Amino acid sequence: MSDIDDATAAAAFRRLVAHLQHRTDAQNVDLMGLAGFCRNCLGDWLAEASGGTLTSAEGREYVYGMPYAEWKTHHQQPATPEQLQRMEESLKRNPG
Repeated sequence: MSDIDDATAAAAFRRLVAHLQHRTDAQNVDLMGLAGFCRNCLGDWLAEASGGTLTSAEGREYVYGMPYAEWKTHHQQPATPEQLQRMEESLKRNPG
């Protein structure tokens, strides 16, 4: 991915964030079960990439478009045992 310029990568990142903000029906546990990452991960990665200018909470708020606790209240559904099992299996495949 080093051959993609930062402006292009940033535009794709913003589009991904906007898509996730729109698709509140896509639960984090399902994202974790399929891809091994979720909105929280993306917010944490954003904070990490900021070199200390953003906290994890601030990164998550950017990704969610609101404070994480507020998003959970409005959109998060209880996870089923099957969703949690898929998530656990998926996380085992993530790199170190």
